[in-house]
Amino acid sequence: MTTTTTATRLTTTLEPQVGQSTWEIDPAHSVIEFSVKHMMFTTVRGRFKRVRGTIRCLDGDDCREATVEAEIDAASIDTADEARDAHLRGPDFLDVDRYPTISFKSTRVERTGQDQFRVIGDLTIRGVTREVTLETTFNGRGKNPFGKEVAGFTAETTLNRKDFGLNWNAALEGGGLLVGDKLDALIEIQAVKQEQTATAQAA
Repeated sequence: MTTTTTATRLTTTLEPQVGQSTWEIDPAHSVIEFSVKHMMFTTVRGRFKRVRGTIRCLDGDDCREATVEAEIDAASIDTADEARDAHLRGPDFLDVDRYPTISFKSTRVERTGQDQFRVIGDLTIRGVTREVTLETTFNGRGKNPFGKEVAGFTAETTLNRKDFGLNWNAALEGGGLLVGDKLDALIEIQAVKQEQTATAQAA
């Protein structure tokens, strides 16, 4: 479950001048999707519908100084089945009443190729924090119809849900378990560059 959010390629490709840029994740054009095995031979897919976050970087840098912070509304999980979603929100899984958010905070970014990055950071689900790696691609940038500069990213990772205390399962009559442990996450992010304030520009 990922979160996240959360990818970075905001460097010389985006801004030639030296300084810090701030980019806000646009929740209307971003999605956190996941998939997990059901009954060992089918795949259930879902998404989190509400995410917010910030990407900051030093312009002119090679992206190693970039930081990413993202927060997902855990209750916004949607697998197209109301009963299953209610179970996922409950104490057996996300326990959203006690842990309403899933968060990600980067600790470092490594460039791995042309427009390719490895974003490493701390993911917190259900109060448990583990280090995860997001294999990230910068997809491009441009001006939206409102004149704002936007950039797009894709990130992928694989998690073991039990690492975050999501242990519930049920045995199948023919052997095996109902829910797989491995969870694949696909993150599509559009981020909007924020205008610098006069104070920030002067600094």
